[in-house]
Amino acid sequence: MKLILLSGGSGKRLWPLSNDSRSKQFLKVLEDGEGGRQSMVQRVWQQLGRAGLQREACLATSRAQVEMLQSQLGSGVEIIVEPQRRDTFPAIALSAVYLYSIKGVALQETIVVLPVDPYVEDHFFGKLQELEQIMGETEAEIGLIGVQPTYPSEKYGYIVPEPGSGKTAQSSAEYARVSRFTEKPREEQARELISQQALWNCGVFAFRLGYVINELIRRGLPIQYDELVKQYERLEETSFDYAVVEKAEHIVVTPYQGTWKDLGTWNTLTEEIRSPLVGKGIVTEDSLHTHVINELDIPITVLGASNLIVAASPDGILVSDKEASPRVKEVMKKLEDQRPMYEERRWGRYRVLDYVKYPEGYEVLTKRICVSKGCNLSYQYHSKRSEVWTVIAGEGEMVLGGELRRITAGDVVAIPVGTLHSLRALQEIEIIEVQTGSELIEEDIVRIAMKWEEIIQVCAS
Repeated sequence: MKLILLSGGSGKRLWPLSNDSRSKQFLKVLEDGEGGRQSMVQRVWQQLGRAGLQREACLATSRAQVEMLQSQLGSGVEIIVEPQRRDTFPAIALSAVYLYSIKGVALQETIVVLPVDPYVEDHFFGKLQELEQIMGETEAEIGLIGVQPTYPSEKYGYIVPEPGSGKTAQSSAEYARVSRFTEKPREEQARELISQQALWNCGVFAFRLGYVINELIRRGLPIQYDELVKQYERLEETSFDYAVVEKAEHIVVTPYQGTWKDLGTWNTLTEEIRSPLVGKGIVTEDSLHTHVINELDIPITVLGASNLIVAASPDGILVSDKEASPRVKEVMKKLEDQRPMYEERRWGRYRVLDYVKYPEGYEVLTKRICVSKGCNLSYQYHSKRSEVWTVIAGEGEMVLGGELRRITAGDVVAIPVGTLHSLRALQEIEIIEVQTGSELIEEDIVRIAMKWEEIIQVCAS
């Protein structure tokens, strides 16, 4: 069995903490059991480790999320990078072709696809292995996991099984054949579906690798990874459910009974945040069912206000009634062009402190950058901006224009336009970076080398 974890999303439902590069799965708001906090993706990755499944897993994601995944899960995680965001069918197709043509996975191998952020108990991952068993015992084209409903939800899709189509006497795993799907029914219809033993669709499904490879051949698409990357825009921009699952003739589902939540909105996420305050601030005792999540250095105080979510980050501040909080995605469409003000990278993190665009056309951007001990920035230059670095804490070594030098707190370094530069942290180092130029965008980076050893070799040659 091989696992494909889908890590996508544009990060609007949990604004202002989430953004285009830091979607909900990366927010470190869940308790880790040791007094610290972890993100949804870190929680799931640890659960996969306890189930002995990490080595079988790869992650499919957009280019914008690669460094965030490496920062939170480590540089050794196997990542499949989509050339562009095109929904789940293209992402799964690319992943299947990667497993087939790059990793040499057999066509009869069971592939299980799941979101990277389900909030579940550990025994959920045992159901993945049961799903593999069911796929081996049946002729099913698609295998699903369905969650036993706890109430008639209008937010989830339902999987309706065929009556009397349960497991055979030879099988030790419980499953049924799927009759149909119903998407987000009204409450009365949901009650009727539950009476028919319907299950919530949690977005987990399995197939034999050859099933998807043959589907791509039928569509006239390449099944070699490098070629599919080149032709990625030819893939239909649609969900895997619609393109493949709902058109399959033989689908089976196995039930899961236990905790499962989609922590995709502030009102559901705060159900799993025990403390009413994360970050600096005060929430008075008469502020019932109110949560404050504050990533800023200034305190937030809430007095006698109940059923609120107050979230603050460099991207903005949200104050919302909890029941109204799912509307933030629609409201934030008005700020589609806002740049992310906080990002985690493979080397550390940065926060935008200030940005000004002057009438004359030039721009000034100020960042606070933290590079983790032992990590380094790429060897790079910029065509449209100069930079001034002021070291405020820590120690590192810097390459500037081919020359190596030591830098420490109090040092100020000017980096002219077009000058090659890099930095490695000997201990965690923080710098204030002031960019000045005609267009201050992340795309204005030309990378010559990534690893420090390579950078030193390039400088010596």
